[in-house]
Amino acid sequence: MSKELQKNLGFLAALSTVIGVVIGSGVFFKPQAIYTATNGAPGLGILAWILGGLITIAGGLTATEVSAAIPKTGGMMIYIEEIYGKRLGFLTGWMQTVLFFPGTIAACAVIFAQQTSELLGSTSDNMKLVLPISLGIIILTSFLNTIGSSFGGYIQTIATIGKLVPLVLIIVFGFIKGSSTSVFNPMVGPGVNTITTLGEILISTLFAYDGWINVGAIAGEMEYPGKDLPKAIVGGLSLVMVVYLTINIAYLWVVPASELANVTSPASLVATKIFGPIGGKLISIGILISVFGTLNGYLLTGPRVSYALSTGGLIPGSKMLSKVNKGSSPYNAIWLVAIISSIYALTGQFNLLSDLTVFAVWVFYVLTFIGVIILRKSKPDLTRPYKVPLYPIIPVIAILGGAFVVINQLFTSPIISLGGIIITIIGLPIYQYRSKKELDK
Repeated sequence: MSKELQKNLGFLAALSTVIGVVIGSGVFFKPQAIYTATNGAPGLGILAWILGGLITIAGGLTATEVSAAIPKTGGMMIYIEEIYGKRLGFLTGWMQTVLFFPGTIAACAVIFAQQTSELLGSTSDNMKLVLPISLGIIILTSFLNTIGSSFGGYIQTIATIGKLVPLVLIIVFGFIKGSSTSVFNPMVGPGVNTITTLGEILISTLFAYDGWINVGAIAGEMEYPGKDLPKAIVGGLSLVMVVYLTINIAYLWVVPASELANVTSPASLVATKIFGPIGGKLISIGILISVFGTLNGYLLTGPRVSYALSTGGLIPGSKMLSKVNKGSSPYNAIWLVAIISSIYALTGQFNLLSDLTVFAVWVFYVLTFIGVIILRKSKPDLTRPYKVPLYPIIPVIAILGGAFVVINQLFTSPIISLGGIIITIIGLPIYQYRSKKELDK
């Protein structure tokens, strides 16, 4: 059944989507990669959480201007198309459809499965458990989201409330039961290059902060996007940054950075130190709820990009992918993202998948930030329900911060970066063929 997506999502669904997608796997699992890179030193890691938050908030403040001015379903793909043209807009949507959303969903599914495997008394590298659990959680969440967009938003709100429990408990009891240790000294361990390592661990923190722009993908289904979208993105990110800084200091209050670097799930280790083995397992279940909320958030927003591409007939199978069910859910687009996610999940690699997706998406984030400046000059009369404060200082901070991370990743992880570039560029011949086919009709 084909029909238009309904405007049935409000401010709370948008806010919980921002918080729910952002607070997920990264804050609980990325400290391992961060403190491994710093060679067991806490200082640069905490600095990366601060800088990552500031870059993200600057990015959120900047991108929200174009999100509110162009409140159409499709999110960043639509913004890029309006600013740079249809070809680059398609490439944005293509990257999100075949790489960013599926890769992030797969990363969340893998870390969910690894945590579950440990809870069941096995190890995080037991692929006999990790792979089927990864695929199973992707399929289950996809099915739940095909019921309808409002139902998906309801799941997101419940999961967001549920995920706050382990965060609050670790923060409160971490400071009560832990002992004060330095969180900035030493800044780096022996043999660590500060600048290149900062860029490397910013990739980790930006993954933890990521997801904020994806609420723009459901703008076309929001009742009052001009009013609610800016509040949801900026308010949600500010809250997330405070939570992230506080809980990472709480981690270090209980366990030194050198110890956090040696475990798959640093948060579970801290919880076990605070509450004992049984309490630690209960907190780990709360962490699983958090990761599930993130996975659900990406499956709620991601298929809307595939749907937007298909309504223009720009990708293979557009006729099927543009179908919407009685629950106002683009069900075939959801299953497309689920299938690609399952393929990525077969790698069983959380950090590889997350680094790949962050590099790819931040290239387009930077283009979006630059686009706000371009639109100010090319379309000064465009209705802007929200304008970025301290213009152009905030956009410049977002652009420079994002560019540093992207360029640094090109030099420090060229294979991962090249993989992201190749997967994205594959979209160009597809665009050429499909757009020509549409014109010939």
